[in-house]
Amino acid sequence: MLSKSLGGKRGSLVAILAIYIGLLLVAYLNSPNLGNFGITVLSGLFQGMLLFLVAAAMSIVFGLMDVLNLAQGAIFMIGAYVAYDAQHPGGVIDLTAVVPNNDVRFIVALALGFGAGALLGFILERVFLRPLYVRPIFQLVLTFGVSLILIELAQIVWGTTPNSWVEMFGVRENFFVLFGQRFSTYRLFVVGFGFVLIIVIGLLLKRTRLGIIIRAGVEDREMVQSLGINVKAVFTLVFTLGCAVAALGGAVAAPFLGAAPSLANTYLLTAIAAVVLGGMGSYYGTAIASLLVGLAVAVAQDATIGTSLGVLPSITPLLLLILVLLVRPSGLFGSSR
Repeated sequence: MLSKSLGGKRGSLVAILAIYIGLLLVAYLNSPNLGNFGITVLSGLFQGMLLFLVAAAMSIVFGLMDVLNLAQGAIFMIGAYVAYDAQHPGGVIDLTAVVPNNDVRFIVALALGFGAGALLGFILERVFLRPLYVRPIFQLVLTFGVSLILIELAQIVWGTTPNSWVEMFGVRENFFVLFGQRFSTYRLFVVGFGFVLIIVIGLLLKRTRLGIIIRAGVEDREMVQSLGINVKAVFTLVFTLGCAVAALGGAVAAPFLGAAPSLANTYLLTAIAAVVLGGMGSYYGTAIASLLVGLAVAVAQDATIGTSLGVLPSITPLLLLILVLLVRPSGLFGSSR
């Protein structure tokens, strides 16, 4: 069994490497200029990390609780609105007078976005989801309904007009030059933030006592409860953390994407594709799959410029998903549970 598992992981790594090399080769052949190639690669990393900020939370909740939360996209949207409001004057949450420094206010905006997601996650799990853990279909219907309600509430509170981010701060207004091309430093910030998130949450789940309790509770709930550990409280914490991470992702994405009701659905379907592609329940698989999808979309966008194939980038994640699942039905790092 061990050798079979190692062989499966080795095969997945080889497949990932082959796909990455193939995508990079296509990107370079389509734009032999190093500047254009750099733009495509950086755009792929950036899009992959934006996708990961939604997919990571979904992967955490599903991997540890077997709950596929279809409200993650709406919570991502709420995080973007909260951060936007905190940074700009005249909104529901206006901190411009209390925190006049734009850089400090942006940090506060991220914290508020994280807090808003945590509050929504806590209420959703404690009030609505807890009675439905034994009824997975009802969970899907419920979280989908919550998503629709949050979108409607956002339109009531903030209106239907998309809000573009205009209040600049240090990282957002600076640029750097690579291969003769000018890039926003904020793209690097998002990529770096995503990598830090991958490491921090991975260590939390794999190396801490809390992570051990969470994984043990998933495998044998009764045994963990017999040790005097409140498994229900642990599951509430996991779900709250997952929603908080999704809202934090929206807050981080807001300076680039703005805040709009459409954000609730922009990354949801692609995030589900990344979770399935990486392997249902595999956190690191989701991270790798998100970067893979981001690069594939960027390459497709570059390749279809000036052609009639403008729909190709939007269907690229699903095409990649189909390609991988034909070879590995459980995803790149998934188990056949």
